[in-house]
Amino acid sequence: MRRLLYGMLLAAPLALGLDVFFHESVSPVVIFILSAIGLVPLADFIGEATEELAHYTGPRLGGLLNATLGNAAELIITILAINAGLLELVKASITGSILGNLLLVLGASLLLGGLKNGIQTFDRRTASLNGTLLVLALVALAIPTLFDRALAETPSGELLFNEAVAFILIVIYGLNIFYGFQTQKGPASEEAGPAVLATQEMVKAEPHKARWSLRTAVIVLIAATVGTALLSEVLIGAVEPVTQQLGLTEFFLGIVLIPLVGNIAEHLVAVEVAIKNKMELSLAVSLGSSIQIALFVAPLLVFISLLFNQRLLLVFTDFELIALGGATLVAALIALDGESNWLEGAMLLVVYLISGLAFFFLPAI
Repeated sequence: MRRLLYGMLLAAPLALGLDVFFHESVSPVVIFILSAIGLVPLADFIGEATEELAHYTGPRLGGLLNATLGNAAELIITILAINAGLLELVKASITGSILGNLLLVLGASLLLGGLKNGIQTFDRRTASLNGTLLVLALVALAIPTLFDRALAETPSGELLFNEAVAFILIVIYGLNIFYGFQTQKGPASEEAGPAVLATQEMVKAEPHKARWSLRTAVIVLIAATVGTALLSEVLIGAVEPVTQQLGLTEFFLGIVLIPLVGNIAEHLVAVEVAIKNKMELSLAVSLGSSIQIALFVAPLLVFISLLFNQRLLLVFTDFELIALGGATLVAALIALDGESNWLEGAMLLVVYLISGLAFFFLPAI
């Protein structure tokens, strides 16, 4: 796995070089593919550097680092997309990230973990809290959309309403992190929040000393972040010609491909720990990432868009809301009983496959 990531890293300088020196002669599709491949290991390095820093900061501050940097790669990609005016791509990537974590990642984790270990168990209280937060996130994302449907135009009141909702979501996410710290009674407290729990479980599962020095972890984090920003700009610049040449919609790229590029390394971690029969950690990664996207990343992008003289509204299509509602309902029901099996994972994957096919054939919005 590690060797594969190192090999994929070679695509990063290749994509940058082709974009700078051979932009006119090389197909945008080639540049887009190389950029996407190169972003995968860079996103992994950001996550790994964050985990290494957690060894020096402790599980509390490490959990806070995970809570803020857990989706750093995707956040960088979407910020550059906002700067390019690709607001529909940004909103589609928000939807795609939530769906990918709830259906694809959780489904693959339950399927492979169940086939290897049979029925797996996890703490019901943590799952119940995550399910409640997911429902809250769904309602909070749906209300601005319904509010928009009730208006013929986009008055200033709707803009202020979206910003108010975004602020409230960030406050709720902050309270969730604070609750995780407050209820922590020791290593890997079962009642800790998702981000805190993930860090605690990783530290417990890997009690050895950090492989990197503090200086190395900081340098890798900075270098990977800068590299992600440069490569993301190349990726975003190739979106429009790629959609024209391949006949794909901007919506499909945003809802399927962009989330996979930014989070595939984290997805593989969730599946790997599920196979090792550590469902508590697997759920913390998959459900926790969905919660982070809905309650932190999405509202944060609303305020970031103002810096670029853009107005990102939390207004989604009816199809997106139906898909989000179905994914949230199925994932919450599966998590509530504290047990999982491979059949439940297969059902989640089927829902994701059907949704993906629908997004592929859905005409441009």
